[in-house]
Amino acid sequence: MAKFVLFNKPYGVMTQFTDTDGRPTLKDYIPLPGVYPAGRLDTDSEGLLVLTDNGPLQARIADPRHKLAKTYWAQVERIPDEEALARLRRGVDLGDFVTRPCQAQLMEEPADLWPRNPPIRYRAAIPTAWLELVLKEGKNRQVRRMTAKVGFPTLRLIRWAVGPWNLEGLAPGEWRVIEAADLPPPTR
Repeated sequence: MAKFVLFNKPYGVMTQFTDTDGRPTLKDYIPLPGVYPAGRLDTDSEGLLVLTDNGPLQARIADPRHKLAKTYWAQVERIPDEEALARLRRGVDLGDFVTRPCQAQLMEEPADLWPRNPPIRYRAAIPTAWLELVLKEGKNRQVRRMTAKVGFPTLRLIRWAVGPWNLEGLAPGEWRVIEAADLPPPTR
C-alpha cells in the first residue's frame, strides 16, 4: 500500500529532505521514510505539499498533462482591477513562456489564517488584496511572476489545494496520511 501524505509546508522550509547549508527541510517535519514530494513549493511559499512513496503516482500528480488543478491564495500589493484579473485569466507572457489560461478572482482575506513568520512587509500607504488563482501548471515561481507582470507583486503565497485535497485542518508544519480511497483515479 502506497503512503500518501498531505503536508502544510511553512514559510522558509525547503521542499527537499537534505540541505548542506543547514536550512529547514522536510526531514525536520516528516519522519516517514521513503516519501518524496509530488511537485515543489518555493522556500518563500507556504501551503499544501503532497508526498508519496509511489513513483508513478508522484509523477502523475506533478505532471500538468493530468490537469490536477492547484489552488493558490496570493496576497498582493494594491487592489487588482478587472483588467488585471482578465490578463491573468487569459494567460500571461512571462518572456520565456506564456502561462495557460487560469481562474483568477479577488477573495476575502482567508479566515483563521495563521501568521507568517517573518510577517510580510507592511506599508500604511499601500493597500493589499487577496487573489485566488487556480492553475493547471506550475512553472518556477509562476504565480509570483504572473502577478508581478500584471502590476500587483505577490507579498505572500499559499497553495491551498492540489486537486481534491486542501489544507483544511492542517496547521503549518502538520501532516496527515490519507487513505487510498481518497487518491485520484488512474488516467488512461
